[in-house]
Amino acid sequence: MPIKGGKIQQPDFKNVKCTAMNTASKEFLATAIKRLKYYKELGEKTFAQLEEKDFHFQPNEASNSIAVIIQHLKGNMLSRWTHFLSEDGEKPWRDRDTEFEFHDYSRLQLMDLWNEGWDCFLNSIQSLGEDDLMKTIYIRKEPLSVMDAINRQLAHYPYHIGQIVYIGRLLRDSEWKNLSIPKSRSAHSKRGK
Repeated sequence: MPIKGGKIQQPDFKNVKCTAMNTASKEFLATAIKRLKYYKELGEKTFAQLEEKDFHFQPNEASNSIAVIIQHLKGNMLSRWTHFLSEDGEKPWRDRDTEFEFHDYSRLQLMDLWNEGWDCFLNSIQSLGEDDLMKTIYIRKEPLSVMDAINRQLAHYPYHIGQIVYIGRLLRDSEWKNLSIPKSRSAHSKRGK
């Protein structure tokens, strides 16, 4: 320990804690963005395998088509992430019910909706700093820390991406190109082959 003026100076643990928190905050933001981009990519790799008509396939009456899931994700992302730090995440202009209705959108129109939602979301989350993570935001008047709001979306968006991938795989059947390690290939993956 350093000695100054004949007195032992105690380390400034407050600054050590602050530095550790900033490092953890940076890591949280970086890994959250990385994971969310990965799920966006899984959706896009699924879209690349689909035909135009596949976007509107509905497995049964109670299920959503890929088109409806895209509509919902776009609506959710725009509502949650527009003026994220200053306005409630459930915007008065959002019409959630219409997100779940059939619209005869083309593949190109659906990709525009997809990109509009993701652009809003990723631009917003990438603009956050470490100091923003403990701020309080609101979704449907419920207070949440920014970190919790991000975690909420880390659960919500991959849930719907999983539905998209499942429907795509169901439709493509034997023509499906795996997005991860194919069955019976785990041993090759472990060896790095």
